[in-house]
Amino acid sequence: MIDLASAVLPPAMRALRFNRTFVTAQGARDRIREASLRPAACGPPRTLRRDVRVDVVHDRGWPVYTLTPLVGRPSGGVVYAHGGAWVNQVVRQQWRLAADVAAGAGVVVTVPLYPLVPWGTAGPVRERVAELVRESADRHGPTGVLGDSAGGQIVLSAALALRDGGVRLPATVLVSPALDLTWSNPLIPVVQPSDPWLATPGSVVLADAWRGDLPLTDPAVSPLFGELAGLGPLTVFTGTRDVLNPDAHLLVDRARAAGVDVELHEAAGQLHVYPMLPTPPGRAAAEVLVGRIARALRP
Repeated sequence: MIDLASAVLPPAMRALRFNRTFVTAQGARDRIREASLRPAACGPPRTLRRDVRVDVVHDRGWPVYTLTPLVGRPSGGVVYAHGGAWVNQVVRQQWRLAADVAAGAGVVVTVPLYPLVPWGTAGPVRERVAELVRESADRHGPTGVLGDSAGGQIVLSAALALRDGGVRLPATVLVSPALDLTWSNPLIPVVQPSDPWLATPGSVVLADAWRGDLPLTDPAVSPLFGELAGLGPLTVFTGTRDVLNPDAHLLVDRARAAGVDVELHEAAGQLHVYPMLPTPPGRAAAEVLVGRIARALRP
């Protein structure tokens, strides 16, 4: 049974035009221009969890935040890449998830504020995120990655690059990840009428800006085109009212065929990045997510 909050969100999002960046190509171009002229505030809210300490350093132009639990000794690290269609900054719900992971899993969460389009592109961001994973492992111990939406694309591509360098991550956790930036899955138009948030026309424009000088099929841009064998355990959260849901199924099927340990959490009737939404299924999924990271990183 769909709860009241889950039932109310889709019509509310349509009324508020949550999809205006995505429903037309011009909407995406307007958003890129707006974001470049008036960058959004991106620091953590003043009130996060009291049991988490927030620090920041500026490294090569990137603000890199760390969220450290104040209770107990951290048992590892997580590098978290936030979503936002490669054009929007990290928001309160994403900071809250990062803080809940830090406190609930007992790990140090690194949150890099990577450059967005029109300045940031997939290749350099992937390489720097992979470096941050290595640095976290050196400082904090076993380190996994977490990413939602566009951040899922970033961390999975980084996990592939790390695998190629001989590093098998203990946890790769993806929340409604963007996986194939060609947007060519024939099931996307089937799901589209039920999705009040994402759409293909604007996503094509954003993907073209994000790819830089790489082809859309390069695994740094579209990790679904990468060889998946040798990846560490993979956990995927996806809602059925999300145009990214069909590609999530392709990833799970291909990863399992390649011998990867995969855990799929699919929520019927739920939206894009539902573990961060204020609904009972969202809160339940967030608890599962934190528990999954804790199990993977605790000795």
